[in-house]
Amino acid sequence: MMDRTDLYETRIRALHTTKLEHTDEKIARYGSFDVDDHGYIPWTEPVPFEPVSSHPSGGCWGMKDIGESFRRWLEAHPVYVHPQSAIAGAWVYKGIPGVAGFGLDGGMGAPDSPKSGGTRTLDGYPKNWRPEDRPTHLYETLLAYNTYSPGIGHPNHFGPDMTIGLSLGWGGLLEKVRRYRKLNSPAEGDADTTFYDGEENLILGMQEWIRRHVTHARAMARLEDDRATRENLETIAEINEHLVHGAPRTFREAVQFLGWFQCIDRMWALGGALGQIDELLRPWYEADTGSGRETDESIIWQLASLFFNDSHYSQIGGQGPDGRDLTSPMSFLVLEAMHRIRIPVNVALRVHDGMDRSLLRKALEYMAADGTGVDFALSGGLDEGFMRNGYPAGLARMRAKVGCNWTALPGIEYGSQDGTRLCLATPLLLAIDDLLAANDAADAAANDAAANMDALWQRYVHHLGVAVATVKAGKDIHMERQADNYPEIVLNLFCHGPIERGLDASAGGLDIIDLAFDGIGLATTADSFAAIEQRVTEEKRLSLAELRRHLEHDFGGAEPVRLMLATVPRYGSGGSRADEWARRIARLWTNLVRDTPTERGHWTCMPGLFSHGATSTFGRLLGATPNGRRAGEPVSHSADPDPGFVPGGGVALTAKANAVASTQSRWGNTTPLQVEIDTGLMNGMGGTDAVADFILAHNRQGGTLINMNIVKKEHVIEAHEDPATHPDLMIRVTGYSAYFNSLSREYRQPIVDRIIAGG
Repeated sequence: MMDRTDLYETRIRALHTTKLEHTDEKIARYGSFDVDDHGYIPWTEPVPFEPVSSHPSGGCWGMKDIGESFRRWLEAHPVYVHPQSAIAGAWVYKGIPGVAGFGLDGGMGAPDSPKSGGTRTLDGYPKNWRPEDRPTHLYETLLAYNTYSPGIGHPNHFGPDMTIGLSLGWGGLLEKVRRYRKLNSPAEGDADTTFYDGEENLILGMQEWIRRHVTHARAMARLEDDRATRENLETIAEINEHLVHGAPRTFREAVQFLGWFQCIDRMWALGGALGQIDELLRPWYEADTGSGRETDESIIWQLASLFFNDSHYSQIGGQGPDGRDLTSPMSFLVLEAMHRIRIPVNVALRVHDGMDRSLLRKALEYMAADGTGVDFALSGGLDEGFMRNGYPAGLARMRAKVGCNWTALPGIEYGSQDGTRLCLATPLLLAIDDLLAANDAADAAANDAAANMDALWQRYVHHLGVAVATVKAGKDIHMERQADNYPEIVLNLFCHGPIERGLDASAGGLDIIDLAFDGIGLATTADSFAAIEQRVTEEKRLSLAELRRHLEHDFGGAEPVRLMLATVPRYGSGGSRADEWARRIARLWTNLVRDTPTERGHWTCMPGLFSHGATSTFGRLLGATPNGRRAGEPVSHSADPDPGFVPGGGVALTAKANAVASTQSRWGNTTPLQVEIDTGLMNGMGGTDAVADFILAHNRQGGTLINMNIVKKEHVIEAHEDPATHPDLMIRVTGYSAYFNSLSREYRQPIVDRIIAGG
C-alpha cells in the first residue's frame, strides 16, 4: 500500500484537479461569475422539487413555507461523495424559480443590478419579500442617489457560533428546538409555533440528506476495487451514520459537521462564515493526535477536504478575550492545507502587535508561492473601533473576520454586513446641479460665484444626508419585516437567543444589533472636489456651468478639458487638497451614518468604506465626474486611491496605506487597503520580513483590513488577455479569492489596472 503521507498528498491533488474541472464546467455552462468561488457542484440532472406556498402569488415567504420547502429541497437534493475527500456532501447549483434560497436563484438580498443600456430599476426589490411588504415608496429616492444596495431584505451576513452545533450535533439541535417550543408554548394551540416548526423541518430534512449520503457512500464502497479508497468511503459512511443524530466525537467528524453546515448555509442566501477555525478544531486536533488517531498529514487532508467543499470564510490567529495570542499548531496546519490544495479559500489571519510573527511569515511565504492566500484582519483598528461603541476589549477581541470585509461576534451580533452600499459621488453631481439652478446659468460671473467651495460643500452635505437618511429608513423597514419574509432559518440554530426566545435573529433574537453601512467611490469624489477647487474656483480655467456641460456630454470633443481635470494632485499623493477632501468626506460620511440612529427602530449603524466588486455596478449608471472619469466607468475601489495616483507610477505602498489609514471610520466596521505586489518587487523590497513590517505598521496606524495579492505582473496581464494561459491563477478580488479566469473581463480590469499602475 502507498505510504500514508503520499496517499494524503495524492488525495489532495485529486481534489485540486476536480476543482479545476468543476470551474471549467461552470464557466462553460454559466459564463463568468464575479462572486466568491463557491463550492457548488455543477449538476445537469433535474431535481424533482416543488416549493410550498401559502401566498396568493405562489411565492415562498415566511418560516412556515420556507421550513417545509427547505425540508422538501433537502429530501430531493442530489448526493455527492468525492472518493478522495475526507467528507461527504456538496450543494448543487439549481435556481428554483419563486423560492428565495435553495441555490443561486437571485434575490439574495441585493436588488437587480442595473441593466445594460442605461435602465435603472428597483422593480420587485427585494424579490425575497412578499410584494405587499416591499418598500416601493423608497424606490424613487434610492434611484436618484444611485443606491442599488440599500440592504433591505439582506440575509445571513452575521457570524454563527459553530461551537453550538459542534457540541449538540443535529440530534441535539432538534431536541433543543422541540424543548423550547414546548417551554414557550406550554398549552396546545396557545401560541404560534411556526418559528419552531420551520426550524424542525430544516433539521429533519438535513438528517434525511445525511442518511442518503450514508447509503450512497456504502454503495460506492462496494463497487470500489482500490482498498484505500474503499476504506475511505466506508469511514465516510460510518462517521455520517453517527452524525445523523450524534455530536462530533473526533476531528474528522467535526470537519464533516462543518461541511454539512457549509452546504445548507450556502443554499440559504449564500451564507459563508465559520468563525475562528483554528480554535474551533483545536480540541479535537489535540485529542486525536495525542491518542495517535490522527497525524498532521491526515489533519491537513481533512482540512483540504473542507476547503474543497466550499470557500467559507474563517479566521486564524488573533487574541483570546484575555489578550493572549491564539496561534497554535492548528493555525499553521490551516495555512498548510490552503497551500497544498491551491484553490480559492477565504481564510483571514488576525493581526495584532503581540502575535506570533512566524505565523505571519509563513502566510506570506505561501502567498508568494501561490499568488494569494489569507487576507489580514487588523486588530489595531477593529478592536479599538468596536470598543468605541461601549464594549470591553475582551468582547472586541472575540470578533472574528467571517466575510469579505466584515467581522462579527459569533452568535450574538446582528450586523447584516456587506449588503448596504451608498455611492458617495452621486450627491456631488446633484450638488453641482443645485448651485447652477440657483444662479443665472448665462452669467459667467454668477457661475464663478456658484463654484464657491463652501456653497458646493453645503449642498453636498445636504444630498449625502438625504441619501443616508433614506437608507436608514430602509433599515427600519428591514428590521420590521425581514423575519416574516426571509427568516434566518439556518443561522438561528447557531446563535445564542433565537431558539431560546422563539425570535428570528433579525427580530430580536440576538443581543447586539449594529447595522453595517458602507460608502463607495471615495477617491472618485475626493479627486472631483479637488479638480473643481483647482481648475474652476482657483485657476478659473472653466466655469462650473461649462464643467457641467462637459460632464453631460461625457467630455465629447473635450479631451484636453478631461485631462486637465484628471491631472490635479490626487488623493493618496500626500499633502494634496484631494487628500484633505477625502478626509473631510470620510468624516462627514462617518458622522452621518453613526451619530444618529434609525428613526423608528433606533438601531445603530456602523459606517465603513468598502466597495466589494460593486465599482462597476455603481459606475455603470453614474455620469461623468469632475475628476475626468467618463460616464459608465467604474468608481474607485473602497477607500483606495485610484491607480496612478502617484505621478510617474510606482507602487507607493506607504502612501496608499497612509491614505487609507487617514479615512478609517473607526467604529468597528472596515475600510480595507487593497495591495498588489509583484513577486520580484517583494524580493527587492526586502522580502517577507519587509512585507510583514508593512502589515504590522498599518495595524498600528489603525487599519482594519488588508487584501493582498503577491503575483507575477506578466502572468496577470497574460491571463487577462487569454485566461487559458494560466487556468489556475488565483487572485484576491476584494475580500475574497477566486480563479482569475472565472471573473468577467469587466471585473478583471480594475485588478489589472492596479497591477500595471503599481509598476
